[in-house]
Amino acid sequence: MTNLYLNFMPYYPYQNIRQFPQYPQSEIWAQQVTKQPFYPHLKDPVLREIAPFVSYGLNEAKATSYEHALQEVAAMTYLIGRGMDPKTAYLTVESWEVNEKF
Repeated sequence: MTNLYLNFMPYYPYQNIRQFPQYPQSEIWAQQVTKQPFYPHLKDPVLREIAPFVSYGLNEAKATSYEHALQEVAAMTYLIGRGMDPKTAYLTVESWEVNEKF
């Protein structure tokens, strides 16, 4: 049996993390690690690229829930990160919904 993970070499090594560190611990770690911003030239283009998704998620949360809106936006941005264009990512994630639920 082939392990599909071995055929995909991510840029960052796989980490078996069950959840993100919770505030305030995550803030303490970030302050210890980030003396200067990482990749400052990417900040503005990234924020411009995600702005429509942030707006979409905030509007979606009004009609559904924040959990649902975050799932949608995270799924869309994940697909974009995997190389899908934004419109196709949006349509794909919307196609997964039935009655505003996944």
